[in-house]
Amino acid sequence: MKKILCTILSISTLYASPVLVGGLAKAQAEETKKSVRVPAMRNRVYTQLARAQQIADNGDKAEGLAVLDAVKDRLESLNSYEKSMLWNFYGFMHYANEDLVQAKASFKNVVAQDAIPESLRLSTLYSLAQLSMQQQAHEETLNYLNLWKEVNTKALTASQHMLFAQVHYQDNNFTQSLISIGNAIEVANANNQKAKENWLILQRANYYELKQPEKVTEVMELMVKLYSKPEYWIQLASMYGEIGQEKKQMGAMETAWQAGYITKDQDIITLVQLYRFNGAPFKAAKLLDESIASGKVVATVKHLEMLAQSYVAAKNDEKAIPVLAKAAEIADTGKFDAQLAQAYLNLENWDKAIETAKKALDRGGISREGDMHLILGMSYFNVKLFSQSLTSFQQAESIKASEKTAKQWIKYVSREKQQAELLAMLN
Repeated sequence: MKKILCTILSISTLYASPVLVGGLAKAQAEETKKSVRVPAMRNRVYTQLARAQQIADNGDKAEGLAVLDAVKDRLESLNSYEKSMLWNFYGFMHYANEDLVQAKASFKNVVAQDAIPESLRLSTLYSLAQLSMQQQAHEETLNYLNLWKEVNTKALTASQHMLFAQVHYQDNNFTQSLISIGNAIEVANANNQKAKENWLILQRANYYELKQPEKVTEVMELMVKLYSKPEYWIQLASMYGEIGQEKKQMGAMETAWQAGYITKDQDIITLVQLYRFNGAPFKAAKLLDESIASGKVVATVKHLEMLAQSYVAAKNDEKAIPVLAKAAEIADTGKFDAQLAQAYLNLENWDKAIETAKKALDRGGISREGDMHLILGMSYFNVKLFSQSLTSFQQAESIKASEKTAKQWIKYVSREKQQAELLAMLN
């Protein structure tokens, strides 16, 4: 993330300085407004610098540099202003050639001159800061920015505050970075402008580094409001989960789903789990069923189990049964046969309950074996097979987890068996 957040110095930034945009004439005009005594630029030097610029602008950068080299050969005869403008043009041309080292060295020579226009000093210091930032020389960047700030008499723009913010972030001074971002946002608000997206990304990164998830969440809420991107909704939902606001997490994910922002299978599963956690099992089942049917989610054993459990939780055993049957076909154990047995019992399908409970016990790998014996006992009882019912309950009684329930059923079935036998004798 830090690499992404580094300022990328664009050529338009260099053009943005008063000297580079307006050229020599603008610089000479600025010269007269300053208290610093700046020597005048002689016409022959002006002509050569202007000629170099024109040649470079026409695409022949090498020839433009050659013209500058000819001027540099007479460097000792130039005054401080002429030298500064010569180095300024060198810096501009080297940057256009993507030679950052030479560009930076040239701009350093500009500010090394004493008697130069303050506008030129300001723009060059700021360009040096940007070049240093591009080279990830963070300490040097901050030094140039502080020098620039000492000379600058105007209020900082939002983008200038953000350059400070980026430098402080790269220097791991996250608190100071946040102050600069806050200043940038304040300036933007005063001009009826909204905070830029990359400002908020940096603000979020600072709060993340400071381990302040609540603040990260606040920034994400603003990012969703101003720049409603799919990934921001997913990230906001994740942050709600991290700070324990599960209902808001579900709401954010549901909004993202309805807007068509959720496409990854894992994000769909997350929403399914949120529905289940927040007491909406039918929504969970519907979403997962449709996602499996459309191919957005693969019908793995894990996902089929989740779907079946959602239907069971929604009191819809009929929907759960075909899902469990499919899972049982591809499973290596009797785990899903056991769940099928429970679903059939709930639907009072005694024969199927007996069949699947037996299969679960035969295949093994089930966590609550006693429950299968209980299901067998209850199913046998309901089809009037009292002896088999008692045998099953006695087997359940031998398992601690089902012992108490089994004893109660044994008493009840024994009485019912005696009554049935008595009625049979009377008939």
